[in-house]
Amino acid sequence: MSKIEVDNVVPQSGTNINLGESGDTVTVPAGVNLDTSNSTVTLPDGSVTNAKLANSAITINGSSVSLGGSTTIETGTSWQSTIVTGTTLSAVAGNGYWIDTTSNACTVTLPASASVGDTIEFTDYARTWGTNAITINQNSLNFQGYTSPNPVYNSNGQHVTIVYSGATQGWIPTVDDDVTFETPQTVDIDFLVVAGGGSGGNYGASGGGGAGGLRTSYGATSGGGSSAETAYTSVTEGTVITVTVGAGGAGAAPGTSTNQGSSGSNSSISGSGLTTITSAGGGGGGGNATGTGISGGSGGGGGDPDGAGGNAGASGTANQGYSGGNGCSSGGSDGTQCGGGGGGASASGSVGVNFTQGGAGGNGLAVSITGSSVSYAGGGGGSTGVDQGSSASGGTGGGGAGGSSGTHASSGTANTGGGGGGETNIAAHTGGNGGSGVVILRFLASKYSGTTTGSPTVADDGSYKVLTFTGSGSYTA
Repeated sequence: MSKIEVDNVVPQSGTNINLGESGDTVTVPAGVNLDTSNSTVTLPDGSVTNAKLANSAITINGSSVSLGGSTTIETGTSWQSTIVTGTTLSAVAGNGYWIDTTSNACTVTLPASASVGDTIEFTDYARTWGTNAITINQNSLNFQGYTSPNPVYNSNGQHVTIVYSGATQGWIPTVDDDVTFETPQTVDIDFLVVAGGGSGGNYGASGGGGAGGLRTSYGATSGGGSSAETAYTSVTEGTVITVTVGAGGAGAAPGTSTNQGSSGSNSSISGSGLTTITSAGGGGGGGNATGTGISGGSGGGGGDPDGAGGNAGASGTANQGYSGGNGCSSGGSDGTQCGGGGGGASASGSVGVNFTQGGAGGNGLAVSITGSSVSYAGGGGGSTGVDQGSSASGGTGGGGAGGSSGTHASSGTANTGGGGGGETNIAAHTGGNGGSGVVILRFLASKYSGTTTGSPTVADDGSYKVLTFTGSGSYTA
């Protein structure tokens, strides 16, 4: 091997160095210093062109880049730190977006132009796309080969990745799967379900309407003197609880064939994997021609037909309400007639006293599920003989008063399930209408999803959320 043997000499430009054999020389170019003391070669800037290098370019992401040139190195999706909560989003290639549709749907507008390989990602931040979807505005570019219709993503937990493939197919989803919720949350829910109250009977000595059945998991007791029901426990996220609120029964009209009140409608809650809770509508009160009350959540009070003696109050439903009171036992002329009070959630209706007063409605039950003690499902009061005596009171919890001399029957209070009062004057007035029912749900506020139908009233009680349904609807846990 040829060697350069120069002792402690720095050759200058143009110097020939003899390598020790005939013809073996190295010429040091201008501007180059060869220092044999430390075996270094110093080249001036720009003295060697790219063309004189073995490889004058490098390859990045499949593209050749010359030395001294520049290119953009792809580093992956740039996830945006701001959560998208608005109704619109103008997406940018290379970005990832968390989209929260808890309060509203969102329309995502794609870029007006795109290059092959452009990628955009979207993720359902709050798992609400199933309720409020995202719609993709293609902005004139193809999406899976077409310019319409606009794609819609409407599954909870969905993640979407789209990549631009070129003008023909345009944007193509490479990922658009639903993402299983790996940490499902559960919630315990207390409830109060009160059915519509029954209406009062009509003419002479008629019975008050029975209250709607009452079932509750909150507190120590439920309707009919039973222990509180078992709350819904460990309800999984996404479970839809369907709520039905029963209407009150319509009061018996003047001149009807029976003059008997009508029953209220049932209220209920139900859902997949949940025990259905149904409260029965309150029974109608007995009239003159038909003196018997009607059984229900709480039973209607008995009427007292002319000369026939008092009829027994009807029965309530176990664990929901009590029976109605009997009409006066003596019968005979109008002067000895009086109707029994309708049953309530916590007490039976009272027996008619005598011609001076009908029986009072049974009291309802006080429940504090809203954070305040409120009574529900009181029975309607019975009436006296035609335009005689004094009014019989309805039970606490919305029961309507019975009719008497100069006083007409009162209706049960709306959204309490109270029974309507019995009417004393067939010629002009109807028996009191039953009050509509109510459904109330209570659970930790931290578990509130915000997804409802039917416009319930939403209130806070400390760390709890309280939903009050005065009409039918639903809540999604």
